[in-house]
Amino acid sequence: MDTLSQLFGECQQWIFETAIQPALFHLGLSNFIEDGYDATMWLLVGLLQVAVLVLVFGPLQRLRPVEPVTDRRQIGIDVLYTLVHRLGAFRLVLFFTIDPLWDSVFGQLHVWGFAGFQLDQYWPGVTDKAWVSLIIYLLLFDAVDYFYHRAQHRFGWLWALHAVHHSQRQMTIWSDDRNHLLDDMLRDVLVVFVSQLVGVPPAQFVMVVAITQLAQSFSHANLRMHFGALGERLLVSPRFHRHHHSIAYDASSPGPAGGYNFGALFPIWDVLFRTARFGVGYGPTGIHDQQPEAGGRDYGRGFWSQQWLGLKRLTGRDREPAGVPSDPPPAAERA
Repeated sequence: MDTLSQLFGECQQWIFETAIQPALFHLGLSNFIEDGYDATMWLLVGLLQVAVLVLVFGPLQRLRPVEPVTDRRQIGIDVLYTLVHRLGAFRLVLFFTIDPLWDSVFGQLHVWGFAGFQLDQYWPGVTDKAWVSLIIYLLLFDAVDYFYHRAQHRFGWLWALHAVHHSQRQMTIWSDDRNHLLDDMLRDVLVVFVSQLVGVPPAQFVMVVAITQLAQSFSHANLRMHFGALGERLLVSPRFHRHHHSIAYDASSPGPAGGYNFGALFPIWDVLFRTARFGVGYGPTGIHDQQPEAGGRDYGRGFWSQQWLGLKRLTGRDREPAGVPSDPPPAAERA
């Protein structure tokens, strides 16, 4: 672990001194040197993740695909989403918007005497066990993701944005970051708030984000794979998560979209709250009202059209097309 950490630090230092620092000086932004060093860390994490997607997950996906690739253009759009999120562009926006907000809020709370707490200190001896501490934070943020994800399917205004993610009919390792930017910003507001509240060390937070993102990329893979009866209940697999994206979603649940298998990393939350479905096969993905017989609702074919239509749904200007049934199709039809 120490060797990997040292190697990562050396790579970060090299990239910063070779590219980022000279660029900041050239642009007259030398007052952002410290922040630029942190940004270099996120850039390096993103580059490593993209390398894993291309060199490891990609070959696996081609080895045992669930379905043939029929829409490379949409997969290309997903690649764009991934690069925007993983290589720092989206995080740069957060740096100028969300981070200063919470720094100001928690700074004022500290002035008033609120110091927060370190979650890992409540587990005896955990401060000396980095891996145990990491697992605690992974469980915590996975629970945050689970409940936020449930809310995205429960409340119409959140679903209006989250539908961008579910509208992908050709799901692959690149599909995880296919989200409305406003939706991602709202989620990050929550995640940063929780991280500040429980005092996650910066290095641990980076690890949590990197592991969660890689796991979610894998669970979206066009890959015929599951982890067996036991493993499927310990980690989210491509088969487990594919059911969540099934075009035959269960619209009988409360909210606009219903559904099952909301967990991002651990199925434990789905098991505890009875939203887990195991061994359900590999059905087609998407949203029911995209189908011609259900009205053929348009969710956008390009990056900006998907973002714009999401805002229109949010404001109620993009109404459901005529012919969309008010009730879900019978189970026989959905199968």
